[in-house]
Amino acid sequence: MIPRYSRPEMVSIWSPETKFRIWYEIEAHACDAMAKLGVIPQENADAVWKAKDVEFDVARIDEIEAVTKHDVIAFLTHLAEHVGSDEARFVHQGMTSSDVLDTCFNVQLVRAADILIKELEGLLAALKRRAIEHKNTVRIGRSHGIHAEPTTMGLTFARFYAEMDRNLSRMRDAQAEIATGAISGAVGTFANIDPAVEEHVCDKLGLVPEPISTQVIPRDRHAAFFATLGVVASSIENIATEIRHMQRTEVLEGAEFFSMGQKGSSAMPHKKNPVLTENLTGLARMVRSAVIPAMENVALWHERDISHSSVERMIGPDATITLDFALARLTGVVDKMLIFPENMLDNMNKFPGLVMSQRVLLALTQAGVNREDAYSYVQRNALKVWEHRTDFKEELLADADVTAALSPAEIEAKFDLGYHTKHVDTIFERVFGED
Repeated sequence: MIPRYSRPEMVSIWSPETKFRIWYEIEAHACDAMAKLGVIPQENADAVWKAKDVEFDVARIDEIEAVTKHDVIAFLTHLAEHVGSDEARFVHQGMTSSDVLDTCFNVQLVRAADILIKELEGLLAALKRRAIEHKNTVRIGRSHGIHAEPTTMGLTFARFYAEMDRNLSRMRDAQAEIATGAISGAVGTFANIDPAVEEHVCDKLGLVPEPISTQVIPRDRHAAFFATLGVVASSIENIATEIRHMQRTEVLEGAEFFSMGQKGSSAMPHKKNPVLTENLTGLARMVRSAVIPAMENVALWHERDISHSSVERMIGPDATITLDFALARLTGVVDKMLIFPENMLDNMNKFPGLVMSQRVLLALTQAGVNREDAYSYVQRNALKVWEHRTDFKEELLADADVTAALSPAEIEAKFDLGYHTKHVDTIFERVFGED
């Protein structure tokens, strides 16, 4: 992943140094388990741990792989250079490359999930704070991009909170599902290695044994993991898109924080562009691009092929690093986002009173007017407001059909803004609990 969209903690998970360290731990723990079973001498297992403080030479491993054309063999050869060829002769006993590769990959995904879960929790805290802050800040709700009925900015943040809270649950479930390891040997039959070795290695690495592997861990687990990343990315885009719409000049109900010295355009000094949320929209597309390849990795030939390997070498780092960066960026956007309540009220009153049309419609039906006629009465007055920017309430008061059913006081009562926010507390309690 390019440095521009990377953060060090997540990047380090996917470094060659981290990968080889995990490979080493898998092999060393496997030797311990085999020694306990009496399969290999204890002194050989102990000898492997002589390399526990070694910084494996990535360039040297690459040099060996250039000859062997096999990454795991190259690593094992380099390990023997540190441990001693005789002492290391039992390393990888009864194992196959996928035992190392797949178990390592899942360790990396579990660690990546730890970071993503932490980032989701930080985003949730920011969304909750802004929701409470603007719980009763009234703004117009829109459907199809058109004014609908009043809502609040707090409810906007609250629905994003609820969505991301579901994503937190999904991420935890995905992490649990991917946290398996396999040390089952060729075609997964344990013919040359005891299942107790797998149990020991998995326990040491914080995994659970894969119930049944072939020569690989089943890729439906990985498909579910990357699908979850895709859903989280889509939710990021959902929030980013709303903020981008709010920052449009014609709307300007909210905006990204614009720092001192920041420039919006190389040509037009007046510009304040929503560059962060536009960037998040693009990053979400890249994370989702990993989902289909992960799904296609599920179908492998017989007990194993490597058609999935090249895919995972790319999507593992790229998707997790990008999503980590996107979550952190979105948290910053939400945390410092500017909110303009006055503009919200101005926008709502752009067509005076028009957003109360449903209340009048319902009042007419309750007063005995059939629904078709009631809709016609309300719509013809609403269209006048659309076309001439007149006041909706005044148009209704001048309509004989409407006033025949409703008194002026009854019409006036339908323009109470508080009517639309009376259940905000109930919704907040559903989302955030009683606190």
